[in-house]
Amino acid sequence: MPSDLKESFQPLRRLLRLIQADGGQSLAELAEKAGMSQSSAWRRLQELEADGVIRKRVALLDPAKLDLKLCIIAHVTLEDHHDEAIESFSAVVRDRPEIMECYALSGTFDYMLKIRAADVESYDAFMTRYLMRNPHVRTVVSSFVLRELKSTTELPI
Repeated sequence: MPSDLKESFQPLRRLLRLIQADGGQSLAELAEKAGMSQSSAWRRLQELEADGVIRKRVALLDPAKLDLKLCIIAHVTLEDHHDEAIESFSAVVRDRPEIMECYALSGTFDYMLKIRAADVESYDAFMTRYLMRNPHVRTVVSSFVLRELKSTTELPI
């Protein structure tokens, strides 16, 4: 990419970094920090939302203050990879609010889940009622997070 074209993206990148760090800033604050007019910042934000670059704006809540202190990483293996098995497992993932994130993996396990629960007992109940009752789930290997070293929603742009 030519350097003059790269430079034209700098205010846009600054705007995206700013909104990632604090989406609650006013348009005036964002525009000033990004080095652009308010009307330009507003227009750019609208374009980024329309293009799907900005998927949504959310509030990040503190799990501990909402009695969801336990974070679990669960590795799941399915019995098979037929469409029915994948759809059945995907339905559990979509329907259960305890499951914060789900990734299909290469390697030993089929999926990795990030799950939030109040305590071990509530996680056990979730496992028993939902994950292990799914006829397509072969194994679930759970690890309890002892300490969170880094958690961010900001992309490295």
